[in-house]
Amino acid sequence: MKVFLVCMFLSFITSSCVKQKPTNETVVHSDSTEISVDSAMISEVKANYIKLFNEHLNYSSDGFDFPVGKPNADGYYNAQKFQENNHLGDDWNGVKGGNSDLGDPVYSVANGYISEVKDYKGGWGNVIRIIHQHQGKYYESLYAHCDTIMVQQGTFIKKGTQIATIGNCNGYYLAHLHLEIRDVINLDIGPGYSSNTNGYLDPTDFINKNRN
Repeated sequence: MKVFLVCMFLSFITSSCVKQKPTNETVVHSDSTEISVDSAMISEVKANYIKLFNEHLNYSSDGFDFPVGKPNADGYYNAQKFQENNHLGDDWNGVKGGNSDLGDPVYSVANGYISEVKDYKGGWGNVIRIIHQHQGKYYESLYAHCDTIMVQQGTFIKKGTQIATIGNCNGYYLAHLHLEIRDVINLDIGPGYSSNTNGYLDPTDFINKNRN
């Protein structure tokens, strides 16, 4: 079941993050991207997750931590923050730079349900999406450019469990983790960049405000 977006998937150069090698191409961010949400479809999706989490109460979120250097991102820095260059997520890099963090562990930011594990190819690479029930609301965390995947779609997971390792999209980027947190669940994969943040939250701000 999908909620369709209008003008969502842009060209490869705007799909996510920053290229490893310099380029003369002009990156056009999707400043005018509009998210078209079918409210009836959203309600049905939410109803399904309400039922699912009611049947697995011990997987409701008790708070959020960072996806690297758990629980406080020790040894990492946010190289491209939310809305920097219209970025829709945070890019977590090891403090040693370059590909020093290639293969480092990626952790689930909270208890939740793994709704998707998929190789989107192109600028996204391997992506994991997790639905979280937190204080009566539903959120989605998205982890992109993963190298090794260590979880299966359709399973529950606890906060701080390793789900993947940091990748570099087969060398297209320097190794890093692209993290998004959304308050509209089950959107399409998205553009990675936009000044329109409807459905997206600042990951670092959200995590800091929802620690346990």
